[in-house]
Amino acid sequence: MEATAVTLSLARRADRFPNRTAVVDISADRLSVPAATIHEDRVSYGELSAIATRTAERLAALGIGPGDTVCLVTRNRVVSLGLFFACRRLGATLAPISHFLTPASVERPFDVLEPEIVVAEPAQRDLVRSIPFDRSVTLAELSETDRASITVDAQRPGESPPLALHGQSGRPVAGYASETLESNCRTAIAAWGLAANDVVPLTTPLAAPNGLVRVALSVLYVGGTLLLDRAFDPGDTTRAIAMEDATLLSGRATVLRDIAAESDFDAAADALERAICEAPVDEDVIEPYRDRDVPIARVYGRLECPTATSEGVADDTRAGDADDLPVGRPVPGCRARLVDDEGTVLEGAAVGRLHVSGPVVADGYVTPAGIDDDQSAEPAPLPSAEDDDADNRSRFTDGWFDTGDRFRRDDTGGYHLR
Repeated sequence: MEATAVTLSLARRADRFPNRTAVVDISADRLSVPAATIHEDRVSYGELSAIATRTAERLAALGIGPGDTVCLVTRNRVVSLGLFFACRRLGATLAPISHFLTPASVERPFDVLEPEIVVAEPAQRDLVRSIPFDRSVTLAELSETDRASITVDAQRPGESPPLALHGQSGRPVAGYASETLESNCRTAIAAWGLAANDVVPLTTPLAAPNGLVRVALSVLYVGGTLLLDRAFDPGDTTRAIAMEDATLLSGRATVLRDIAAESDFDAAADALERAICEAPVDEDVIEPYRDRDVPIARVYGRLECPTATSEGVADDTRAGDADDLPVGRPVPGCRARLVDDEGTVLEGAAVGRLHVSGPVVADGYVTPAGIDDDQSAEPAPLPSAEDDDADNRSRFTDGWFDTGDRFRRDDTGGYHLR
């Protein structure tokens, strides 16, 4: 990693290596953003920084400033990354809204978010109509907005977190300070050896923590190259891995299974150096990669902690039974403990609820009054087979995040998801 990669500042990277490729748009239609913004499939760090600057100027012309929230409803686009860095430069908060939400659930994040504006792609017009908010612009309209003359500091002004992400069902909404995002990027370096020569396809939405925080921002943080597909397609991704000599693959078990089933998988596996897969993942998903000498590290993360535990990429841990899946050890920047049903901290080999703490954990849940990192008034219920939605079984309390998930810690300090 180069010496400049010490903060999230995109401008610093653009100054240091302006012509290095930051993003390759591998979308089938080759339209990464509105035509007035960019015309090439490859976006350099200099061009991405210029997109962020122009976007910040247009947002400022629309009255966006420190403390404001900008909601974004779109699939994966280069402009989504530009919006994040634009909001950071303005001291505003970017809150991506997943396009996988339904008209009934899209209201949930807006119960606590009070956006100044909603930016959306035209394809999401039906979803936008269901949002209880009446000020919105399309990406094309934003690209045509007059640009205000602004001066922004290298460090983000204001007190608002630069990023807010919601859970799969639209709630809760977690806030991330710049320092928290940087800690997650440094974790990617330490845990998986992420470096400037890495080329990484994005297989998950930018509205999700494992897409934006674990992968996209971490890749840009080290000066690597991100392969961006508007929506994951196993065929496109497999071919792009082979053509662009991608070195690291990150995704869920379904993603890795679909890629391994493609006819071009052998060529893609020849390029890949390692992979990380979100737990739970079965042995049959890992085997095709292991057979082609691509090591896979199983990881566990949550909305509130994008990566809490991870195997080493050189580990060759065989999966246990379906009720006991290895997920490695706590990553650098994350402390972990197990507690029993009464809240007693367990030592040594044990089974209990996982609590995590440290600089990689989100700063708390977004509320109308701001960030709340102490929600201990109501204890979180234990998870059950009937309730696989984690939204209502986790909480921040006493400096720890209670995941609500049960783990086994073995006598070597390794964790297993139950």
